[in-house]
Parts: sequence; C-alpha cells; structure tokens
Amino acid sequence: MKPVKIEITDELDLHTFNPKDIGRLLPEYLLACKEAGIKTVRIIHGKGTGTLRRSVHAILDRLDIVKSYRIGGIHEGHWGATVVELK
Repeated sequence: MKPVKIEITDELDLHTFNPKDIGRLLPEYLLACKEAGIKTVRIIHGKGTGTLRRSVHAILDRLDIVKSYRIGGIHEGHWGATVVELK
C-alpha cells in the first residue's frame, strides 16, 4: 500500500490520536507546518483533566522551532486548545 498524503493545515485535533503517540506526532506535525510556511497553529487537546494539555506543553517546551505558545482565546477553543507560534 502507498502512503496516503494528508494536507497539512494550521489545526491539529488530538482527539483522533492515541495519547502515547503525541510525543512523535507533534514534533513531526509542527515541522511539516514550518516547511509549509504555516507560522501559527492550533492544537486541540480538549479540556478534560488537563493531562494531555500538560503533555503537549512539555513537548512544546523542548522544541527549538517553537517561538511561543498560549492557551486558546475564547474563540480559539479556550483552555481546550493551545495556540503555537513557530519561529
């Protein structure tokens, strides 16, 4: 089977992924965004207990391509999403 090419957009919804996969998924996704010229991305991690959000933030803290990140605004998913600025 040939790999399926998926269009890279400025939004990644983690609800469809296994949490154990985000450590590899998130850096690859952000690098693909940077290569595509996307400077601002929104990562949807959900509100829940905050475990996934903390994992996402820990990963972002370690990535050199991340300029900054913040919790989403009222129309960006609020504390169920993180908005990332890439270098």
